[in-house]
Amino acid sequence: MTPLPRRPIPVFEDAGQALPVSEEPESSALTRLLARGKVRATLSMLGPAFVASIAYVDPGNFATNVQGGAEFGYLLLWVVLAANLVAMVIQYLSAKLGIVTGHDYPEVVREHFPRAFTCGMWVQAEIMAMSTDLAEFVGAAIGLNLLFGVPLLAAGLMTGVIAFGILGLQALGFRHFELAISALLAIIFAGFLYETLRIGPSVHGSLRGLIPSIHGTSYLYLAVGIVGATVMPHVIYLHSALTKDRIPCRDDREKKRVLRFERLDVYLALGLAGLVNLAMLAVSAKLFHTPALSGLSTIQQAYSQIGHLVGGLAALAFAVALLASGASSSSVGTYAGQVVMAGFINFRIPLALRRAITMMPALAVLALGINPTSVLVFSQVVLSFGIPLALVPLVILTGRRDVMGTHVNGRPLVIAAWTIAIVISLMNVFLICQQFFLN
Repeated sequence: MTPLPRRPIPVFEDAGQALPVSEEPESSALTRLLARGKVRATLSMLGPAFVASIAYVDPGNFATNVQGGAEFGYLLLWVVLAANLVAMVIQYLSAKLGIVTGHDYPEVVREHFPRAFTCGMWVQAEIMAMSTDLAEFVGAAIGLNLLFGVPLLAAGLMTGVIAFGILGLQALGFRHFELAISALLAIIFAGFLYETLRIGPSVHGSLRGLIPSIHGTSYLYLAVGIVGATVMPHVIYLHSALTKDRIPCRDDREKKRVLRFERLDVYLALGLAGLVNLAMLAVSAKLFHTPALSGLSTIQQAYSQIGHLVGGLAALAFAVALLASGASSSSVGTYAGQVVMAGFINFRIPLALRRAITMMPALAVLALGINPTSVLVFSQVVLSFGIPLALVPLVILTGRRDVMGTHVNGRPLVIAAWTIAIVISLMNVFLICQQFFLN
C-alpha cells in the first residue's frame, strides 16, 4: 500500500508569530490509514479473506453441491453450513498468524519444526495443490465449453492463460489482484442470487436440511467431499501470506486493531461464500431431486436441465458463475503454490513453470475424456484429507505464547480448533473404513 503523505506539523499563533509544536514521532501506517475515516479505512482493510474465499466457491463446490442436491435433496445443507462456519475459524487463525508474526504459515512452520517434518508438510501441500488445480481447471474448462462450445482440452489451455493473466495483476499492486478476485466473487454471487430468486427452493425443505443427520456411505462420501470443497488446505497456507505485510504494525496494540478488521473481513467474505454454497445446493435440490434426475452426475447435465426446466437465462447464469469460479480460483491456487514452496523449503520457481506443472493432471483428465464431474468430487475428498494436516500445526503454533505473544489463542478458540481437526479426521477415517473394509 502506498503510504499516505504525512500531515503538516501543527502550529499555534502567539502575538502574530507562528511557533512550531515539537514534532511527534512519525505516525504508523495504521494511524495514517485510520486518519482517512472509519468507512474508508474499513474498506481499505477488506480484501485478504475475499481472495481466500474464492477457493470456497470453486468448481469442486459446483460438483459436490449439484450431486448432493440431486441425490439427497436438502439433507446436506447442514454440512454446507457447518463447513463454512469451520472455514471462518480456520481462516481467521491463518490470518492471525500472519498479522502477529509478520511471516506466513509455511515460514513459521519451517522456523519452529524439524526439517524432516517441514519437508513432509511441503510434499503433502503440493499434492493438495495438484488436487485443487484439478478441480479448478476442469471446472473452468467446462464453463468455457458450455458458453462457447470450446473443446475441453483447448478450454483447459485457455484457462491456464486466463488464470495467469489474473495473477499478473499483482505486478500492479496487491489491491488490483484483490479487487479482481472480489469482482469475480460478486459475479458468482449474482449468478446464484438470480438462480435462487428465479427457481425458489423450498423454505421448509431448506430448514429441515439444516438439521444434522447421516444417511449411509454415499451420503458420507458427498459430505466429506463438501467439507473438502469448502475448507481448502491451500488457502489455509495462503491467508497468512496475504495479511503478513499488508499493514505493518509497530506494537501489540496496533496488531489487536488490525485483527479486529480481519475478523470482519473473514465474516463478510466467508459469509458471502457460504450463502453461495447454500444457494447452490438448495437450487440443485429443488430442480434435480426427482426420480428422473436424482442420478444426475455431471455439471454438463445440470446446465442442460437448468436450461430445459427454467430457461436459457438461468443456464447462462450458471455457466458464467462456473467460468468465473474456475478462472479466479485457479489463479489463487497458483499463488498459494508459490507461498507453500517458498515458505516450507525456501525455494522458488517461475510462476509460468508452476502453472504448467500443476495443470498437467487436469489436462490429462480432459484429454482422456474421463467424467470431469466425478473427478471433481474425488478431488474434493482428497482435499478433505489435507485439512487436518494443515490445521493441526496451525492450532499448535497459534496456541504457543513464544510464537504469538499476548495474541496467543484463548481457551474457547483452542477448543473449537481442536474439535474441528478431530471431527474432520474421524470423518475421513470412517470414510476409508466404509470404502475399503465394510463394503
